[in-house]
Amino acid sequence: MKRLLIPGLLLAAAAYAQQPSVTARIEPDSVMIGDRFDYVIEVEKDLVQTVAFPVFEPAADNRFFELVEELPVDTLRRDGRRILLSKRYRLAAFEEGHHDLGPAEILYADKNIVDTLRTAERLQLDVATFEIDSTSHSIYDLKPQYDLPFRMGEISGYLLRTLLGVVLLAAAIWTLLRYLKKRGATLGGLFAPAPALPPHVEAIQALEELHHRKLWQNNRHKQYYSGLTDILRTYIARRWEVGAMEMTTDEIVEALRPLDLPDKARIDLTTLLRDSDLVKFAKATPDGEANENAYLKAYYFVEETKPAAQAEENADNE
Repeated sequence: MKRLLIPGLLLAAAAYAQQPSVTARIEPDSVMIGDRFDYVIEVEKDLVQTVAFPVFEPAADNRFFELVEELPVDTLRRDGRRILLSKRYRLAAFEEGHHDLGPAEILYADKNIVDTLRTAERLQLDVATFEIDSTSHSIYDLKPQYDLPFRMGEISGYLLRTLLGVVLLAAAIWTLLRYLKKRGATLGGLFAPAPALPPHVEAIQALEELHHRKLWQNNRHKQYYSGLTDILRTYIARRWEVGAMEMTTDEIVEALRPLDLPDKARIDLTTLLRDSDLVKFAKATPDGEANENAYLKAYYFVEETKPAAQAEENADNE
């Protein structure tokens, strides 16, 4: 069989024994085109003898058969030193006619002997195809599309389910409106966005989050001081409606001069903004104590300048 190639083989030294016997068969030996069939090779040999089964590979100019599945070698029988091996290949036939597959081949090695063993018989396969009697069949043109008349029953079920859904939705909305009316609320108020946090609450939360990120502990001093000043600029902009986000340090200090701020808060803010400028623009690297003090200055600046009502409420809670 020209479509079965023999692979390379490592030789094994062994004692002299009777040469293996090789048989092969096709199961079944007659198929319809496109059907599958099994190509089976059986070898009876001595335990110390070495054999190699062929590898199926169709030639480039022969696409009559296609390998569907190659099953592993199976041991059918063992009697003392004799053993019967079987190799099964599952193929598909794609060319009608009578095919002579030739003898099956295996590679055999024993001591210094390397030989190719073949079966005595040649394997034959018949592939049949479907015969069409054109004299008893007529060929017709394609029929045009047939339009069926519209019937209300085809969509009545969809209409009823849609109507039921609309009624249920209307009932749910009516129930919700009555509930809100009893509580003195409106539908618009139900979906109103949550009120914004007071400036000082927002600033304190942002400072605590920044502190937990441990930026300066990981040598990210510029990001740490940029975060501190951005939080303070946002707080100043919301607390006193000053455009601090677009101002320089000197402009912020000058804009806050007319405000009645605690002296310590004013000094801490000025010091923190100037130290931050050194870190961001002059690549200064403060030590750990200075970094912690910068956080505390920002924190207490917000605490000391928040609205008086909030300060009194916090004092009462304490």
